[in-house]
Amino acid sequence: MNTPVQIAFLVFPETSASVVYGMVDLLASAGRDWGVIVEGVAGPQLLAPLIVTRTAGTVVVSNDVPIVAKYSLTDCPPVEVICVPEVNLPPGTPLAERFAPEIAWLRERYAQGTTIATACSGAMLLAEAGLLAGCEATTHWAWCEVLARDYPGVKVRGQRALVVAGEGGRLIMAGGGSTWLDLALYLIARLTGVEAAMQVAKLNLIDWHSAGQQPYARLARTRQVEDAAIARCQTWIADHYMEAAPVAAMVKLSGLAERTFKRRFQQATGMTPLDYVHTLRIEEAKQMLEAGDASLEAIAQEVGYEDAAFFGRLFRRAVKLTPAQYRRRFQTMRRALI
Repeated sequence: MNTPVQIAFLVFPETSASVVYGMVDLLASAGRDWGVIVEGVAGPQLLAPLIVTRTAGTVVVSNDVPIVAKYSLTDCPPVEVICVPEVNLPPGTPLAERFAPEIAWLRERYAQGTTIATACSGAMLLAEAGLLAGCEATTHWAWCEVLARDYPGVKVRGQRALVVAGEGGRLIMAGGGSTWLDLALYLIARLTGVEAAMQVAKLNLIDWHSAGQQPYARLARTRQVEDAAIARCQTWIADHYMEAAPVAAMVKLSGLAERTFKRRFQQATGMTPLDYVHTLRIEEAKQMLEAGDASLEAIAQEVGYEDAAFFGRLFRRAVKLTPAQYRRRFQTMRRALI
């Protein structure tokens, strides 16, 4: 009988029990519970979650919910994956000193080859650990602007519900809210196979978050971006990225001189206005490629490109896959997990 893959959950007082217990329950059920429902006999448990805190024992998290941890940071055994739940603090709260032992532990374990998966604002601890430099990343929509502002080397993809980055894809980040469900299914599929993930999804009636976070991200922008003119443009472009000449439209909306607008936009977002538009369009195209069977020409038109060949080259340069390759790779998993 195969030994279950061990996955550690890093727990601290500033998190929510629902994310921790929810993911633990889903991961522990992989391979085991389908047999109970279908055949009346439990199957082999494929994943073994364990709870880790700074000091072993009981930690009281948000809403006064106690969680018992068997392991401390110093005696946690080697694990395949470490899961970091949300940081339940106001966006922009300084984290480096508050979580210094946890950040050092994550940095050390990642250097040893461990995969790290974060839910929601847990990705901020990866940024503090210096693990996201030069990488794509996502986090809760309320923290996206903080992540982009304080860590300019990070390529924030706030409109995406799930991002896999880093060497060997060992950094896995889910966005806000209940996208921890997506994260759990992805981990099950990656560690044990799509069939087990599909079974867990069916048992729990879990749907993949195909819409991403973009509608929620708009709510945070005007509140968190200090440059009000740029924030107004970000809010507008989130719904109008497919229109012709969107950069010129943002310049007009901002009321700034074109040169001034482009300089301030890059300072606020870490991207040029045109790169920002391309990023939004490509992310929307990814969703369409995963979720449907529309032709490349139709998708290109839908996201704002008249020339499908140009769009295809742009997509390949950004994603390192052609649109057709991307669809083959990710549509199968998406459909399996619905």
